[in-house]
Amino acid sequence: MTTSSIRNLPKDLLSELERKFFWWEEPFGSQPRSDARILAQAMSMAGFDEVRRLEQSLGCDLLANVMLQAGPGWIDERSWEFWRGRLMRATGRSIPDAAPVRTLDAGSV
Repeated sequence: MTTSSIRNLPKDLLSELERKFFWWEEPFGSQPRSDARILAQAMSMAGFDEVRRLEQSLGCDLLANVMLQAGPGWIDERSWEFWRGRLMRATGRSIPDAAPVRTLDAGSV
C-alpha cells in the first residue's frame, strides 16, 4: 500500500476524526493536516471502541502504513506499543520497536 492510498480515504471519516482529535486551531497559514497525520493522532488517542472501528473501516494494512510513515511525536510510546503488537500480529509485517523521535544534532546549531 502506498502513501497515495492513505490519501484516498473516506473524507467524512477523516473530517470526523480531525474534529474529534484535533480540537485546537491550526496555526495561521499552515498547510492542512495530511490524512496520515489525522489517522496517527486518532491511533494515539482512540478508545477501544474507536480502535475496533479504525481496524474494521480502514484495515490493518493501512494502519500499519500509517505507523511506518508517522513523523516524530505523531503516536505516543504507549499507543505505539499497543498498535505495534496488534498490527504485527494481524498483518505479519515488521514495525519498528519504537515510535520515531526528533533528534537534535548539537554540533550543527
